[in-house]
Amino acid sequence: MEGLIDSLLIDLFLIQSPTNATDVIKTEVSVSKKKCFLHGVCTFRVRYADPRETGDRPERQPTMLHSRLLRYLDEVARSGSIRGAGEKLHIAPSAINKHLLLLEEEIGEPLFERLPRGLRPTPAGEILLAHVRRTILEYRQVEAEIRDLKTLQKGEVIIATVTGLASGIASTAAASFCAHHPHIKISIRAMSGREILDALVSGEADVGLGFNLAASPQLEILWEMDTRLGAVIAPSHALARMESIPLAYCTSYPLIFADRSMLMHGIVADTFVEAGLSVEPAFRTNSIETMKRLAAASESIAFLSKFDIAEEHRQEILTYRQIRDRVFSRNVLSLVRREKVGHGLASLLLAEEIMGVLGAMSG
Repeated sequence: MEGLIDSLLIDLFLIQSPTNATDVIKTEVSVSKKKCFLHGVCTFRVRYADPRETGDRPERQPTMLHSRLLRYLDEVARSGSIRGAGEKLHIAPSAINKHLLLLEEEIGEPLFERLPRGLRPTPAGEILLAHVRRTILEYRQVEAEIRDLKTLQKGEVIIATVTGLASGIASTAAASFCAHHPHIKISIRAMSGREILDALVSGEADVGLGFNLAASPQLEILWEMDTRLGAVIAPSHALARMESIPLAYCTSYPLIFADRSMLMHGIVADTFVEAGLSVEPAFRTNSIETMKRLAAASESIAFLSKFDIAEEHRQEILTYRQIRDRVFSRNVLSLVRREKVGHGLASLLLAEEIMGVLGAMSG
């Protein structure tokens, strides 16, 4: 079986004659068996043959990465006959049969049962076909990725995210991406979590970044992390000297709550209730930007994740402190994208930039 795999992989590299197109290349190949086939050492000795020497050798196909033999095997199995495979591939059945017999001789096992109504793969044939089809599929995926490279010369990628992340993580990643791919336009659109999902599913956005996004079979999760809420305060705040803050200490200062339209409101309000603390927030807003501005300009305390204040933390405008004695319920940050996306490679590369920023912050 090892000899078979070596033969198949060697045939991936087809040699095109630099001379007349009617020339036929004969190639002798020797393979070192000292290592597994993925790392075999191949030596090619090539000579150009007179076409008369080739007999009924199958007509040479245009140069391609993967062996004709892979396509022959796959089509014989699908068609159930050599004649049917020949008609589908526009190859003489005798040429396909010749390749098949030579391969069976090399393996030392029949690959197909010859039945009155056609051919059926043997157990050895099934093993080989699984390898062949994986190889063909992977090659098609590589072809698609190469085609996608063209999208990096132009186009637009749209990020759908919430306001707090739009001005920090998304902007940082977008700037880095554009430095490497200046011909791709980036649009950053701030919206609610529900709107992020709708935009992705409808195709109005390519990448989504948000908190507590609902699962969808149409979306692929690229990265996610539980980003617990904590106290967000100005660096000059009296509590900033503490590495973590007891929840009860927060009640001595003006509190900033998300309004009831935001999931964050329930997370924070329920935690105070469970702790037996009765509070009345000084501010309510559905804008994360407003929460951050209020916290930066006063002794007020907002309850956000450290990802919400990435840019403000970098500029030393705000700081984040964990709550010591209470744990807010889960606040999952997710990076998602559509399963089938027009600018596949561009959106994936942008997503990798975002994941790099997220990874640096969570490390």
